[in-house]
Amino acid sequence: MKKNDLVTLTITDISTEGNGVGRHDGMAVFVPFAAVSDTLSVRIVKVGLRHAYGIAEAILSPGPSRIAADCAVFGRCGGCALRHIDYAAECEIKAGSVREKLRRIGGLEAPVLPIIPSPQVDRTRNKAIYPFTRQDGRAAVGFYQKRSHRVVGNSDCKLEPGVFAAIGAAVCDFITEQKLPLYDEAHHTGLVRNLFLRQGDGGAILLGLVLNGGGFPREAEFCRHITARFPEIISIVLSENRDRTNVVLGRRSRVIFGDGLLTDTLCGVRLASGMLSFVQVNRGATELLYQKAAAFAALTGRETVLDLYCGVGAIGLVLARDAGAVIGVEIGPEAVELARQNARNNGIQNARFVAGDAALVAESLAREGLRPDVVILDPPRKGLAAGLIGTVADMAPHRFVMVSCDSATAARDARLLCDRGYTLQQVQPVDMFPRTAHVESVWLFTRGDS
Repeated sequence: MKKNDLVTLTITDISTEGNGVGRHDGMAVFVPFAAVSDTLSVRIVKVGLRHAYGIAEAILSPGPSRIAADCAVFGRCGGCALRHIDYAAECEIKAGSVREKLRRIGGLEAPVLPIIPSPQVDRTRNKAIYPFTRQDGRAAVGFYQKRSHRVVGNSDCKLEPGVFAAIGAAVCDFITEQKLPLYDEAHHTGLVRNLFLRQGDGGAILLGLVLNGGGFPREAEFCRHITARFPEIISIVLSENRDRTNVVLGRRSRVIFGDGLLTDTLCGVRLASGMLSFVQVNRGATELLYQKAAAFAALTGRETVLDLYCGVGAIGLVLARDAGAVIGVEIGPEAVELARQNARNNGIQNARFVAGDAALVAESLAREGLRPDVVILDPPRKGLAAGLIGTVADMAPHRFVMVSCDSATAARDARLLCDRGYTLQQVQPVDMFPRTAHVESVWLFTRGDS
């Protein structure tokens, strides 16, 4: 088998990245946008030592889980990977991905519970960040094509609230009419880089513009124009990002309308957050996720909970009602101040929050003699910080509850926790990201075999 060969392939599995897997001449071939039991005519585009990659040129016989994709840019946009597969099969693929990484990367055997599906399949994401591009001489927004910086226009993404498309179009009209220069990544010129939208309680929306500069011409006129048309926009923020970087949001921001905050209510707790705050993107699935985390924590009202990577305090404040005390740790001072504000606004008096690196603060707390009963871990995609696992394991909590958006790094960290004397009791996948290959999960560890 060599590049440009055309082969007939039957798909037998879906990889953890969402690609179909078949075999030809004894070699695994990965094919995007395939479904199990598809028979495909596949053009080979790359051949390695142990596997190859191909592109389906024709569906000779569709598998039983294949459905018609209901998006005009599916396959070109970098968002959905599984929109061509029915939702029940998608959920099984994601649960299988968690099991596979647990065994292959962690070298562990533990019950992986049936996946909790998202309450909704479409219109689930409450946040979107769009790069700007130019189409037919006008400003437009879209999404990056997978593994590229080519922007694919999308007039209405089905992952997001329908109003996002209308707001995006109105912002682009204003930029076009005002002849504002769009950012050119290759030359690092132009002003307007990205559009940020997030929806909170009651449909309220925070709008952000990421700029290659500190100002936006006709700011007041823009605010009047966009809020008159969309009264649900309660705040507008400018984010300054002059760096040549793939990091979207800048380090400095300025509120030009409203107070720069949005409120989400999760499990009965009202949470204020800003443009830089981490908030889960699927409200319905998030509540199910937090409920499972609370069940794993098994609080009785007396326990001390250490909540690492706490963000604006979401999980810790949900658990505080059933805990003796909660200590939250987050590296961003802005997030910590919001967490404190959220505790006050909800009348929660048994939670305190500390700003600092999770590993360093955990070391400091350990030296002070803190011995938490339960530790909550909700790290970023890269997983737990080096050195943190040893520090928190030495505190000897009865339980660890880890929330993960990347099963690969979670499995790696689970192995390290088990090496420190903990037992992985069970893993609960939760579908936070329908139609994509990503899956959230909650992991329960107990000390010893208890």
